[in-house]
Amino acid sequence: MPLSEHEQRLLEQIERALYAEDPKFASTVSSTNLHTHARRQIVRATIGFTLGVGALLVGVMIPSVPLAVAGFLLMFATVVYAVSQGKRMFGKADLKVVSEQGKPRKRHRQTLLRRMEERFRRRFDED
Repeated sequence: MPLSEHEQRLLEQIERALYAEDPKFASTVSSTNLHTHARRQIVRATIGFTLGVGALLVGVMIPSVPLAVAGFLLMFATVVYAVSQGKRMFGKADLKVVSEQGKPRKRHRQTLLRRMEERFRRRFDED
């Protein structure tokens, strides 16, 4: 839904006031979008993963089980975090099918097993 003229004017006034009060913050906010934020988080996760590999190797080289476990957990956590950021950056939008009344409607998906059963039955019905 587009903004009304009044709302557009208010938004422009807020933007001008923000630029006047703190131009550095305003330029940072205007230049950052979801992709750059997610990319930055993926880089941080990569650095964390590298640190985790280092901790794991050091923990194995000197017999320190807690350090090795901590390195592994750090690696695991950063991979999970990077994947979540990658989904945010490259993933599909979560769209819902909406009925004519504007209410979300359930999608009818057949399970793999049900589809295989139907194919099996059709195969023997045709013979």
